[in-house]
Amino acid sequence: MAGRIEDYALIGDMQTAALVCRDGTVDWLCLPRFDSHAIFAGLLGTEEHGFWRLGPAYAADSPPPTAARRSYRGDSLILESEWDTPRGTVRVTDFMPPRDGAPQLIRIVEGLSGEVPMRSELRMRFSYGRVVPWVHKYDNRTVAVAGPDSVWFDTEADTYGKDLTTYSDFTVSAGERVAFTISWQPSHKEAPPLPEPEQALRATEEFWREWVEQCTYHGPYREAVIRSLITLKALTYAPTGGIVAAPTTSLPEDIGGVRNWDYRYTWLRDAAITLSSLLRTGYRDEARAWREWLLRAVAGDPENLQIMYGIAGERELGEAELDWLPGYENSRPVRVGNGAADQLQLDVYGEVIEALHLGHMTGLARNDYASVLQLKLIRYLEDHWQEPDEGIWEVRGPRRQFVHSKVMAWVAVDRTIKLIESGDAEGPLERWKELRDDIHREVCEKGYDPERNTFTQYYGSKELDASLLLIPQMGFLPPDDKRVIGTIEAIQRELSTSDGFILRYPTDGEDAGVDGLPGDEGAFLACSFWMADDLAMIGRVDEARKLFEKLLALRNDLGLLAEEWDPVNQRQVGNFPQAFSHVPLIDTALRLTASGAYGG
Repeated sequence: MAGRIEDYALIGDMQTAALVCRDGTVDWLCLPRFDSHAIFAGLLGTEEHGFWRLGPAYAADSPPPTAARRSYRGDSLILESEWDTPRGTVRVTDFMPPRDGAPQLIRIVEGLSGEVPMRSELRMRFSYGRVVPWVHKYDNRTVAVAGPDSVWFDTEADTYGKDLTTYSDFTVSAGERVAFTISWQPSHKEAPPLPEPEQALRATEEFWREWVEQCTYHGPYREAVIRSLITLKALTYAPTGGIVAAPTTSLPEDIGGVRNWDYRYTWLRDAAITLSSLLRTGYRDEARAWREWLLRAVAGDPENLQIMYGIAGERELGEAELDWLPGYENSRPVRVGNGAADQLQLDVYGEVIEALHLGHMTGLARNDYASVLQLKLIRYLEDHWQEPDEGIWEVRGPRRQFVHSKVMAWVAVDRTIKLIESGDAEGPLERWKELRDDIHREVCEKGYDPERNTFTQYYGSKELDASLLLIPQMGFLPPDDKRVIGTIEAIQRELSTSDGFILRYPTDGEDAGVDGLPGDEGAFLACSFWMADDLAMIGRVDEARKLFEKLLALRNDLGLLAEEWDPVNQRQVGNFPQAFSHVPLIDTALRLTASGAYGG
């Protein structure tokens, strides 16, 4: 059985990523890209669906031992796990070197004291655990082949095959180092070069050291901010600049339920807010690469803007279910692809234009087509902003007039007006000022409940929605407006869990609610960070800081967050690690630092 979600560490090379459990098992890895088929899918099934365990040897009737300690090496994505055994202490260093060629996962065993018996168990299963590859020797190397894929396994340790698994049993003494590497290559090509693990380790450490040095944030939450930035960098597909929402699929929002989605794609919303965090912490190269990705993905067809694309800008992301996988803790179905790609989510226009606006305001080199695209998006929105949509939470129920979608339509128009007023674009300024006023007026009339003094989830609704917390952050209304304060307090009363974290919106258990799905979900971490932001904005800074630090305490021992927190079972749930959780962590840290609202 896979570990708890928070038991996993992330390693990656900015093209794909692996999850490594506390017991030294890699339970998830897609090759060669984030959205490729997994060769280790034990995370969503059993050991029969693929894994790679490396750690101290253990008895067949016992579980594998968990590491006594683990951490990233400094500010990097190099994982170090240490085991203390009766025979001595051993360290395993796991990493994926940033690359131009074949993707590699490298694992280096190092004896720290004594003599420790070790075991490597490598069970590759291609196509999400469904296909057993042909494993054979070639030039003293082990290669696994299935269809278009081959994975090459290299080590100086002796290996043997048993039960369709490749084993290596060896002993490591103090001061000894033994390396293991797997490398992916198209099966029709010649073998990839022999790996050089020690050289790759030095190069990987240098890469992360130089990247982190660019960070301009030096406040009191630097450790949390740096780890979140490294995580966001790891979720960026380097060849194109596309940013995945998470490197996993179908980790459930409700353990045992059906709220299981594939997040290995680029949501415009998630990528836009990631861009804003990178810009505000000094990372312009990533921002520029994402803008170029956006322009290629949208191309000449902004009228058919999708809410998400593949990491190279692909449009077809058809959703399917993998019925041979039992799912994480029996959470079915396991899905690949994402049908939400075909939804109408009008808020995306606001998020994209806000990101382009921020790039312009922070001095990102001008791109004329970005301005042209922005004007095209507004012309489309001008004709469609009054339509109902599926909204920020991608509901699978009926379309509605979601208030957050209208607020973000206002943001899109407002930022475009500012672009025109700056002299960097031309457009019908007075007409769009009237449009901005019309949207604002309608939201305040139809999306506000004067009896309860709160904005609502959609026009005519009595329900609340945590996305309403973005109203002051987007500048739609000032923080001291009584309607803003009323909305914040209503969300605290009606969408807060017993430990003070925030739900996205009400769910109806076994009955399908507004999102069209049965079951419940945990507290949405991004919404909880938004609440901390809003509390700081309305002057309740001590309360904001306390909530923020409670949220920081939910991170696992490596500083990573999934999408949600299950307040009943006290565990992380949802895809992991989640960009949409780490971005608002950074934003809230910046706001609290600017306000001086931090302890110690």
